[in-house]
Amino acid sequence: MIIGVGIDVAEIDRFGEALRRTPAMADRLFLRSELFLPSGERRGIASLAARFAAKEAVAKALGAPAGLLWTDCEVYVEDSGRPRLRVTGTVASAARERGVRSWHISLSHDAGVASAMVVAEG
Repeated sequence: MIIGVGIDVAEIDRFGEALRRTPAMADRLFLRSELFLPSGERRGIASLAARFAAKEAVAKALGAPAGLLWTDCEVYVEDSGRPRLRVTGTVASAARERGVRSWHISLSHDAGVASAMVVAEG
C-alpha cells in the first residue's frame, strides 16, 4: 500500500550559491557521509542538490509534518549504485506513525536541475 509520494526539484546553481553564502547550512542539511564520497572527496553540488530534493520529497511523502530534522534522513548509495534512504529520529518516528515500512527513491540531475521522487510504502 502506498502511504505517500513526494517529488521535489532544486536548481543546482541556486543551491550551490546558497551553500557558498551560508557554509554552515551544509551541516544542517547533510550528514558527513552525504557530503563526502567514499574516497574522501567532497561530493559535487549537483549530487548534493539531488539529495536535498530527496529530503524535501520525503517530507512531502509524509505529509510535511512539523519538526523533521534534515539529518534524520540520509541518502546513501548501495554498492550497485542504487540510491537508498535511511531514516532515524524525527523522520523515522513520523514514518512509523503513518505505517511506512519501506522507501523507494529516484534521483536525477540534468540541465541545471536536480530532482528526486520518493514513495513511502506501508
